[in-house]
Parts: sequence; C-alpha cells; structure tokens
Amino acid sequence: MSVQKEHRPDPDALLARVKEEETRQTRGKLKVFLGAAAGVGKTYAMLEAAHARRAEGTDVLVGWVDTHGRADTEALLKGLDVLPRRPMEYHGTILTEFDLDTALTRHPTLILVDELAHTNVPGARHTKRWQDVRELLDAGINVYTTLNVQHLESLNDVVAKITGVRVHETIPDSVLELADEVELVDLPPEELLQRLKEGKVYIPEQAKEAIRNFFRKGNLIALRELALRRTADRVDEQMRDYMRDHAIPKTWPVTERLMVTIGVSPSSARLVRAAKRMADSLRAEWIVAYVETSAHARLSEDDRAQVAETLRLAERLGAETVILSGQRISEEILAHARTRNVSKIIVGKPAGPLAKRILLGSIVDNLVRGSGDIDIYVISGEEAPHLPFVARARPRRREWPAYVRAMGVVTLCTAAAWLMFPYF
Repeated sequence: MSVQKEHRPDPDALLARVKEEETRQTRGKLKVFLGAAAGVGKTYAMLEAAHARRAEGTDVLVGWVDTHGRADTEALLKGLDVLPRRPMEYHGTILTEFDLDTALTRHPTLILVDELAHTNVPGARHTKRWQDVRELLDAGINVYTTLNVQHLESLNDVVAKITGVRVHETIPDSVLELADEVELVDLPPEELLQRLKEGKVYIPEQAKEAIRNFFRKGNLIALRELALRRTADRVDEQMRDYMRDHAIPKTWPVTERLMVTIGVSPSSARLVRAAKRMADSLRAEWIVAYVETSAHARLSEDDRAQVAETLRLAERLGAETVILSGQRISEEILAHARTRNVSKIIVGKPAGPLAKRILLGSIVDNLVRGSGDIDIYVISGEEAPHLPFVARARPRRREWPAYVRAMGVVTLCTAAAWLMFPYF
C-alpha cells in the first residue's frame, strides 16, 4: 500500500496570514487605478467605478479629484457628493488641499483621493498625499486612488534613464503593496498621443511641449511595459499567497521564473552569467540562491569573499539574491523554489570523484529526484544553454564489442556466485 504525502500549510506562515487578515478587517480597503502616464483615463475609470458603487447603495465621497479641465471627466462628478477643498496660505498665496480632518469626521464608506503621489502644501498634517490615504485606511475608510507607474520609488532611476526626466514626486513601493486591488488602466501609445493632439490631456501649448519631451512614443511604450509588468507582479504575488494558504505543492507555470544555485567554486560566476543569458532569452525573472550549511562556518575568508562577490555580481546583473539556511542544500533549494513558484532550477555540473557521487549521491541527483514539476538544468556555465532543448538522434555505432564484454562479466559473476552458494 502506497502512502501519499499530505501537504499542509506551514503553521507559521498560516498564523502570519491570519494576523494579517485580522488587521485587514479593521482597516479600509485600498484600490489603486494604475496607469503608464497621464491621460490614459485613470480618474475617469475611478469615477465610473464610484458611480457603480453608489448605485449599489454605498456611501461615496469625492475627497479630491483633478479633472484638468476635461469635460468628460467633469461630467462624471455630477451625482456624487464632493468634499469642499481646504484653503491654505503659502507665501501670500491661497492654495487648496484635500481636507483630511473633514473627511475623517464625515467618515464615508468609500472616498476618492486622486493623484496618490501628490506633495501637500507645507503646513498640512502630512507631507505626502499617500500619508493622508494611510490615515484614512487606518480609520476604516475604503479608498480609491490613482497612480502613474513612474511615481514608484523603485522605478525612479529606470524612468529617468528611459525618458531623460527625473520624477521628483514618488511614493514608496510598500504603499502599492498595501493595495487590496490594483486595476491597470491601459491605453495604446498611439491613442494617447491622439488624445494629446486633440487637447484632451493638456491645453494645446502644453500638449505640444509634452509630445516633444516626456510623451515621445518610445517613452510611452516603455512606460506601458513597466505598468504591465508591475501589475503582473502584483497578480503573481496574489497567486503565490493563494498557493501558500492552500498548501498547493505543485508549480503553476503561468510565468517563467528561474533559480540558480551557487557555491564557493569560482565557476559560480560563470554559472550566474549563463543564468542571466537564459533569463534574458526567456524574458523571465531570476533568483540566485546560496545555502548556508554547518560547513559554511568552516569556510576560509577567501571562500566567503568568493560567495559574497558572486552574489554582488548577480545583483549587478539584475537578479534577486537570497541566502538560505539548512543542512540539506537540495531540500532548502526546492522548498524556496516552490514558495516562489520557480519553473526552472539551474545548477552546475557535479564535481568530485565519481565513486563518491555514486555512493553518497549529489545535490544534482537530489534536486532531480525531488523536483516534481520543476525543470532542472545542469550546465557548465561556459556557454549559454539553448532553450527549448531538442534531443537529436546520434549516429549508430558498432557497439557489439561492449555487449560481448558485458556478457562475459555477467557470466563470470554468475559462475562465482554459483560456486559460493553452498557456503554463503
């Protein structure tokens, strides 16, 4: 009778998720309408969603919405309760800001707060609007908000390199991670440029300047890809949370994600470069992992420096690096691979005497035996592996001498065993 291994959720992970859910029950829900650039229709989509919630009987309040003079957006404000703006004096000029205190007192079920990355007028309780939103969430108020992908702090350098423009108003990525829902508002670059020319995004003079600078077609294509990828990352994270909560042991190959294991060998650097080439060819995320066992404490300073340098190389090449701890390298690698929904594991060719690998096994053998749905690639790191792998037929050779030798060995062993049988 075969016994099937029962997969159960990790108790610590499950407890952490329960505590997280308890916290979420008391705080408001955050929905972010994410776009590649201004003018794709984020505020319009948010207002349409607000009308749908209001039709369901939800108490909806417009806390702050910038229509930028767009008639179709302004039309959607009709029928919604709009919070008056708070006047604030700054250097002798009266400016208006989102009235956080009145919003908290009013305490609607859902509030709309446009432009999450906005910087508040000096003198407001919070420096940034995303801080206002966090206070609303902590008070149990649901929030709809809008955000352009270039305002994420982690993408600031990337956006500057692509567009030549340094975005100064940014938000921490952790704010987006707080979102219970992220809705991508997408518009092809050609349509956005047409909206610019028609004056539906900026006034004509501003539109011409924008098209010559930030809103070049190449910039818009790149920003659109960033927005698509960031949304996909968010969905992937939700999927992995679901798999972890339901103790799903299999890999769901919805996207390619590579993981390469390194050690103290100097060839690990070549392995990392080979993995980088494979990840580029697959347009996949990749992780470089090192497992610290009890033997790590006995490593020389040179060996430890070698590992650290390999990990730094991986980070420079764009990999995510992780250091795991455990006694069995293969088990730690496979456990982390399943946690991250890794589809392919890359390892170097096993070193050491053949007899030792046959008797004691190797990390590669253990990974292959326990990999399940995960593909294992064993490479030397000298050249980039080619994917997909296609097996090719080899020309047939005259192998009968080898068969004769094998038959002779079997015959001799059988005869020796027959002679010893009466005594052993």
